Formats: sequence, C-alpha cells, structure tokens
Amino acid sequence: MVLQLVFWGCLLLVAHSYVLFPLLLARLARGKQQNQDVYPPGAPDLPAVDILLAAHNEEAVIEEKVRSTFATTYPLDRLRLLVGSDNSSDQTNALLAKLAQQYPQLQFEAYTQRTGKPTVIENLARQATAPVLVLTDANVFFAPDTLHQLVQHFHNPAIGLVGGHILNPEHRAEGISGQEKAYLVRENLMKYQEGVVWGAMMGAFGGCFAVRRACYHPAPAAFLVDDFYITMAVLRDGYQAINELGAVCYEDVSDHLPEEFRRKARISAGNFQNLRAFRSLLWPPWRGVAFAWWSHKVLRWLTPQLLLVLLAATAGLVAMGAGWFFQLALAGQVGLPLLLLLDAALQRRGRHSRALRFVTHFYSMNAALLLGYWRYLRGIKTTVWQPTQRFQQAK
Repeated sequence: MVLQLVFWGCLLLVAHSYVLFPLLLARLARGKQQNQDVYPPGAPDLPAVDILLAAHNEEAVIEEKVRSTFATTYPLDRLRLLVGSDNSSDQTNALLAKLAQQYPQLQFEAYTQRTGKPTVIENLARQATAPVLVLTDANVFFAPDTLHQLVQHFHNPAIGLVGGHILNPEHRAEGISGQEKAYLVRENLMKYQEGVVWGAMMGAFGGCFAVRRACYHPAPAAFLVDDFYITMAVLRDGYQAINELGAVCYEDVSDHLPEEFRRKARISAGNFQNLRAFRSLLWPPWRGVAFAWWSHKVLRWLTPQLLLVLLAATAGLVAMGAGWFFQLALAGQVGLPLLLLLDAALQRRGRHSRALRFVTHFYSMNAALLLGYWRYLRGIKTTVWQPTQRFQQAK
C-alpha cells in the first residue's frame, strides 16, 4: 500500500506540472484580458528608460544588439543603453567604443576582471536614474515597438514587472532548436496566462524584461539566476508581474545539446538558490502566487527526483508480485530512456526523428536539472559565465 501511494503520488505530481496545470491555467485565463491601463503610443508622459546589458565576448552579436535597440519607436531622448563589458577579450569593447560615437545614448564601461552577470547588472543599476529599467542579453534583438510594448504597462501603478515575448528560430533537424522553440512557445503562453489570472508570472525570461526601479531588488552576488530573483522580489513586495506577448524580440539559442545541457544545469543550480530565498511565498499553497510557483516551477525542478522515486516504487511493486499494470509501467519507465540510444544511433546515420528528439530533450534537460541540484547542494563556487554558442544555423 505504501509503495502504491508513492507510485501514484509521484505520477500525479509530474502529471500536474506538465499536463494538468497547463490545462487548468488555460481554462482560468479564458475570456480574461491583459492589463488595459497603459500609456498610448506617443504619449507625452512616457517614462524614461535605462536598458542594462552585461556582455562578455559578444563580438558576434553586440553590433546588431545595439542597432536593434535604437531602431525603436520609443523616444530616443528618454532612452539610455548602459553596457558593462565583463573583461571581454575579443572585439566587444572596440565595437562598443565605435558604436558609442554613433549613438550618444550608449554608455559602456569595460571591467578588467570577471565579476559575473549579477554584479555587472547591479553596478549598472546603481548608475541608472530612469523610473523604468529594461534588462536584456546581447543575443536578444528587439523589434521596433518592443520597448513601448513593455513600458506601456507601467501606467498601472500595480504592475512592477513586464516580461518580453522571446521567439527562437528553428535551425536544423539534427539539433535541438526545434524542441527548444516548442518549449519556449509553451512557456511564453503559460507566463502570459499566469499574469492574466493572478498577476503572477513565474519568472521573466532574462533576455528581455522591464521592471519598475522603485521595486527593483538586485540578486545577491552569489546568485546564478538574477531574472527569477528579480521577478519573485516584485511579487513578494505585492506588485504584479505580467508577460506581454506584443513585446516581441528574437533570440538565437544553441542548437547543440551539450551547450544547452550546460546552460540548463547552471540555471537549475540557481533555481534552487531562489527556492530557498523565496520559500515563504510557497505558503499557503492555494494563493495564486504559491499555486503557480508550486505547479509551474517547483514541481518541474523536482521532476528528476520524482521520476527516480517513481522508478524505485514501481520496481518494488513488481518485485512484490504486483499485477500487469505495474509491470507495464516499469517497462515503460525503463524503455523510454533507451529511446535516447535509438535517437543517437539514427543521428549517426543521418536520420532524424522529431518525436525521438523530444524524448532525448526531455530526459537530457531533466538530467541537467538533477546535476544543477547536486551543484547547489555542494555550494555555488562562482557566478562567472561563458556565453552560449550563437548562430548555429551558419555552422
């Protein structure tokens, strides 16, 4: 009986995070509208905006990033781009110096030692004077109206943070960009729905979001995932965090599984730092913020552990002579991961199955979550990061 309770409990928790919660969320969001208390385009009282960007060896993308930022419908006299180059050793600094001559709204400083993204962003935030901050990444390119779509919502004093709608291209069948794109589309929609239902989007995408400076709390220097920390601090202060699907921007993500595995493992370790920091928001679990956090994030982060406990409980039930259902469940739990080997074998022969690649992606990313949890338990040693490979479609 105990093993059966463990089996059904683990299965239900995983199913809730991946299937039941998205269905319930879609139902709750049906017929509801995004915040309508906004600045109209061209409003004379649009607030000033400071855009904060931490860069390290981004020579491949930094020029396009700067140009896309200033090719905007937002008034340039209310806009500044503050860049901190974190000890870049390529042509990033030279390109920024050249661009600063063309765009007087661009200000940058070059650090001679690596400090990590949270520290760079915090240094830039201290220099910021605008009432609205936009945090972004070097490989995320804005559409002309992205900034207005983000900032318009701060006309509503209840809103503290607005997330952007990041889109990824799909490059090649042999990579994982198709699976990453599908994941991002789903996440964007869920974050939008959480904002509509509870005003509690569970974590802005770090590549593009705006935050009211009055409720901006920088992540501690030892934290790996500053975007989630900033979002949860806004919710803790009683402000709303929403996702604006009209604030479109484009990000070129890694098409290589090892690169994405490395990035996800790093994010996973940072997730558990945030879980500890904001654990008080998990109770009571029926409140909107807590329910969304449990359902969308915490259970997702714990899925690797739940899958391992589920496997152990199923094996125990089969060893005790359980019926055909549990035997079939055990076969499925053992057989599905073996499909990774089939996907790899087919890939070596130049054949690619989209369905098999989704299986590979699911188990690989859960393995990255587990590795990140282990690194968190051992203690985070550094927040210094290396940029993910860009522009895989050209390689």
